[in-house]
Amino acid sequence: MRFCSLGSGSSGNATLLEARSGTTTTRLLIDCGLPYKHLEERLARRGLGLEDLDAVFVTHEHSDHIGCARQLALQVRVPIWMSRGTYAAIGAPDMGGYVRFVSDGVGVAIGDCHLRPFTVAHDAKEPLQLVVSDGQKTVGLLTDVGHTTPYVSSCMQGLDALILECNHDADLLTAGAYPPFLKQRVAGNYGHLSNEQAAQFLQTVSHHGLQHVVAAHLSLQNNKTDLAQAALAQVLNANPSDICVADAENGFDWLAV
Repeated sequence: MRFCSLGSGSSGNATLLEARSGTTTTRLLIDCGLPYKHLEERLARRGLGLEDLDAVFVTHEHSDHIGCARQLALQVRVPIWMSRGTYAAIGAPDMGGYVRFVSDGVGVAIGDCHLRPFTVAHDAKEPLQLVVSDGQKTVGLLTDVGHTTPYVSSCMQGLDALILECNHDADLLTAGAYPPFLKQRVAGNYGHLSNEQAAQFLQTVSHHGLQHVVAAHLSLQNNKTDLAQAALAQVLNANPSDICVADAENGFDWLAV
């Protein structure tokens, strides 16, 4: 199994996961929060087209995650998986019969992938994050969460790879130009994880089999790459340069587990 990012941050999020079994390949896009053409262009950089997608999983209804989901359903005819709360939050639009529903704790098989969604604390209608397995390896995604819980930690044990939100540095956010209400939202219990919070969570799921940790969803205004890397590297007893960081324009290249 391998995975990459097509973009990560408030300007748009899209993570691509590919699982192979014998002669079959399953490609799952987690979030499609980019304009349709941009998504098409970034897939092309990976040698793929929209028609190569087997399914899209949308974590929640915010525009930087749901993006062009309806257009993908109607034009590419790819199934779009989301919670009923997410679907209601976007106005329950016609998606040509390609919307599929998923809920907390209920596993879903899509080709060679098994999806295990779980609920998180975020200011959305029914947000879900995700662990994906091909039966041998597992990749976990945790972004857009204001605080973690023992339940979230229990859902992400034994991972081979983790994509983890490091949205902001607390001091940079406090001193930054965001208006007070937005600072409160970002730092609140239903906002986004700081570098320190991400590191604290990583301590609860880190183990010797964890091959990759990626810092994701970094704020361009309230964080710096080296601060996020340093926070996670300290937990792993690694060099900061060993921590992969997903950026807004290029995401990150393929990583294999």
